[in-house]
Amino acid sequence: MSSKKHCFSLSESSKVSSVPNATNTCSSRQIHPRNSIVRAEKIGAGIMALRKWLAGGVCWSKVRLDGKTVLITGANTGIGKETALDMAKRGARVILACRDMTRARIAADEIRQRSGNGNVVVKKLDLASLQSVRDLAKDVQANEDRLDILINNAGIMMCPKWKTEDGFEMQFGVNHLGHFLLTNCLLDLLKKSTPSRIVIVSSLAHEKGSIHFDDINLDKDYSRHDSYRQSKLANVLFCRELASRLQDTGVTVYSLHPGVIRTELGRHLLPTLALWQRVILKPFLFLIKSPSAGAQTSIYCAVDESQANSSGLYYSDCAPKKPAPQALDDAAAKKLWDISASMVGLA
Repeated sequence: MSSKKHCFSLSESSKVSSVPNATNTCSSRQIHPRNSIVRAEKIGAGIMALRKWLAGGVCWSKVRLDGKTVLITGANTGIGKETALDMAKRGARVILACRDMTRARIAADEIRQRSGNGNVVVKKLDLASLQSVRDLAKDVQANEDRLDILINNAGIMMCPKWKTEDGFEMQFGVNHLGHFLLTNCLLDLLKKSTPSRIVIVSSLAHEKGSIHFDDINLDKDYSRHDSYRQSKLANVLFCRELASRLQDTGVTVYSLHPGVIRTELGRHLLPTLALWQRVILKPFLFLIKSPSAGAQTSIYCAVDESQANSSGLYYSDCAPKKPAPQALDDAAAKKLWDISASMVGLA
């Protein structure tokens, strides 16, 4: 049947046989303004529910960290800053280990103000320089009595083919090698402060990653995507091997996927997208996690009491999750450790 029917005035009711003109037709499904409002409210509620679901898990632990020390790399922005704020609110001494000292000091001031905790300090760290990593480690060893939680949060994503100060491919050098060296340099202090934790921020991108053992710096065929995925897989393998080496020491290790987050991490990715890709992407930015939501799994791994005896696992949305098969390869984890130790001068 047609979705329209004829409408006549009372004076035209006797002229049923005549064909009405266009002005005498109307839709049989007129939408009342109130229905439009209700429909809009339902759509809005649905979008908010979807956004809340995409935001993932929340760390509900109320544990205090008074008297404990937490070091977070890349803590002047994004999820690192939100993690630092949470640790400060729990009473910890928080060390922001950052490359940009100006922005780090601004972040520290904000964290002190918002948390009411004045014990927030800033230390210089450039993960693209092994000397900078060693200098920070010496500073911490000399001036800190303890280190209860180390959060390897800093990272770089989808950058061009850059090299670190020591000649390593930038994403592998910053995301993996810098943290590998820092962690090893601070292990004695972490062992002295047991029970202590090491949290390594990885990514879902590890699932498509592989370790190019024959070309670890991707000199032959560089791809910013392959490089990032390799570095994130290296994070998970590092966690696995480190946990194995730290059995029965009181130091536990966790790797995690924080989610897709609105941070500066993707600043090198967006300029590479075509205009049409940016146009398509823009409406979905509303659904991406906030830095606060993205920090929840890092916080969970750092403080949640239920995970105190877990080590070497991978987490997403505040829960353990099975990583990609290649992230469970113990032989690859051992091989990566040996190569990394050689590259940073620990072998």
